[in-house]
Formats: sequence, structure tokens, C-alpha cells
Amino acid sequence: MSGIDFDPTLDDASGPEHPRADVLRDIPWGGLALGGMALIAFSLVAFIKITDEGAASPRVTYDLAVARRISVPDLPPSARNEDATAATLARTMRTRAPLLEPGEGMQVVPRGAIGVSREPAIGLAFAPDARLIEPGLHGLLPRIGHDGARPADVYARPQAVAAVPGVARIAIVVTGLGLDAGLTARAIATLPGAVTLAFLSYGAVSADQAERSRAAGHEVLLQVPMEGTGDSQMVPHMLEAHAPRHRTLDALHWHMSQFPGYIGLTPAQGARFMAAPQALAPVLQDVAFRGLVFLDASAAPGGLTLTLAGAGGAQAARADVVLDTVPQAEAIEAALWTLQDLARERGSAIGVAGVDGVSVDRIARFTQGLSSRGIVLVPASALIETRARVSAR
Repeated sequence: MSGIDFDPTLDDASGPEHPRADVLRDIPWGGLALGGMALIAFSLVAFIKITDEGAASPRVTYDLAVARRISVPDLPPSARNEDATAATLARTMRTRAPLLEPGEGMQVVPRGAIGVSREPAIGLAFAPDARLIEPGLHGLLPRIGHDGARPADVYARPQAVAAVPGVARIAIVVTGLGLDAGLTARAIATLPGAVTLAFLSYGAVSADQAERSRAAGHEVLLQVPMEGTGDSQMVPHMLEAHAPRHRTLDALHWHMSQFPGYIGLTPAQGARFMAAPQALAPVLQDVAFRGLVFLDASAAPGGLTLTLAGAGGAQAARADVVLDTVPQAEAIEAALWTLQDLARERGSAIGVAGVDGVSVDRIARFTQGLSSRGIVLVPASALIETRARVSAR
């Protein structure tokens, strides 16, 4: 049979038993069977639990299809690239509004709003409104809708009462929000909803807290860094007085793309920039083109803002009193009473203050008694619109 040696005792039942038989006999077959059954049962329970948890708590994702449904119907004729627009909106929503797993009934959920009412008590419009956005190089930009709707009107706080002849009106704007989370949260919670809040475009918490601010009833301004005096602080994408027009507008659009829902712009610093007509004019023209308003917070006499705004068709106003020129409690309180006197004299007045604990507390206390003194606290949008309408006559 070929050259292979064959040992008949290996298969002969009557012969000596093979050594491997002892090994097989010593294996605890009963224990292995019980262990295997236990492992199968554990795997089945774990699978059911994971499946149930997944059904109860859907994973947060970002759906390009939803972005496409939101953005495409309102694209301007010059931007009909559906994929580019959807991608731009989806990219922005990754930091603005998470979407649930794709499916019917999907909706945008503002970041940080899970588990609380998403409807502001005074009815501020949700932002971003699909009619009022378009893609830009740095993200979504505000624009006037095809139906003529302007962000300045749609995102403004509705006035609780109509203007009454002979009744003085005061608007107060608190600036510098978004850098310090604690101070920002304190301002949102402490100040009445009619106080307008200005968020720095580069603030670490501006996007989150601007949403919370609007949910609490405060209308919002975007505070854009503009070149100040020689000792002013340089920040990313600052608008420079002697930069070429295209670079100024590119920096402006970067700031505009940081979060939605603002009614207009106000400068941070800006003394040198605001004094340069070749620098300021394109900004005010773009503000008008996008349906926004502009507030000059310097309260300095003269200036170019109102003249250039009128020439460019922008709605703009200048603050009457800087409330915290001297950042001390007594000085801020005195400035608030000056603001009230001006309102009685002129019919309206706009005051501006930076955010800190002292200014927030003093403003909150001052505004509590306004109605008893026959004065109405209104959002800044109300007085900016009124002044722009009067100056246009």
C-alpha cells in the first residue's frame, strides 16, 4: 500500500486505547454547555437594551437633505447652486442647530434649548428665517427676502404698546456680551426684555447666548470690531480704516456669519474707522442692502454716521448718552437720570453701556420705575426706525 506505515491498533476497537481519548474524556462538557448558554442569554439582553435606548434617545446628526429643504426655495437667482447652498447651511447648523436622525417630523432645535420652551414669551421670530439668509464665503449672511421682509423688522422685539404722542421713550443697549459667560447670563436674566443686547461677533459664547437672549425676549445687535485709536486692542478680522474696500467687506461678512437673528450692527471701539468716510460708507451700504440697521454707540457730537447712512439708504441712529463713561455706580446712576431728562426734553433717548455687574444692576433698578414716571422703555429698533424715518424727510 504505497510507502506509508499503517498501525491497525489506531482504529481497532479491541486494541489499546489512543492517548487522545484521555484528553477528550477530561474536558468538562457540562460546564462548557452551561457557560455557552449564559453567554448567549447575556448577549441577547444587551442587544435588546441597546436597541431600546437607541429608540428612546436618537443620535444627533446633521442632515443635508433638511438643509436643502430649508435653504433652496428662497435662494436669490444669482445663487441657485443647490448643493453649495445646502452644504453652507449644513455647515453653519453644525454649530447653531443640531438636527435629529433623518426622518419625518424632523425640526431644527436651537442649541441649548432641549427641555425648555422654544417659544419666547413675547414672540420673537425664530432665527435664522429661511427667507432672510444666503450663503457667503464664511457662512450664512443676512439678506432682504424676496417678499421684502427685512431682518431688522423680522428679528426685532415687538413693542408692547404703540408710541403715544407726548409720552417719552427710552431705549437702552448693553454692549460687550459674549466674552464672559457669567456676566452675559447675568445680563440676560436680570435686565428687562425691552433692553437690547449687543453681542461681540468674536465672543466665545456669543452664538449660544444670543439664542438664549432672544428666547428671553431681548432683541440682539451684532457688535463688530472696528479700528480705534492707537492704543486700542487688535482683534481678529478687525475693520481697518485704511484697508481696501474688498478687504473691509470680507471682514464684515466674516463677522456677520458668526450667528443669526440680529437686527443690525454697532461698533466695538471704532473711533478711527468711524471717522474715515471711505471705510465707513461701504459698511453702511452693505447694512442697507441686507435690511439691517446701524447704531453709532459713541454718542460723539457730529460724526459721519448719519450723513453717510442717509446717502446709502441705511437706517441709522446715534446714542445720546454713554452711561458708563465713568464706570462707577454713582456716575452710572447720574447718567441714567440724564438719559431720562433728555427723553422728556426730546421725546426719546438712547443710552449705551458696557456689560459689567455694576452697570447691569443700576440699569435694572432704574428701569423698574420708568412706567411710574410716565416713560416707556422700548427696544432700540423702535427708536432707530423712528429717527431714520424723520431724518429721511
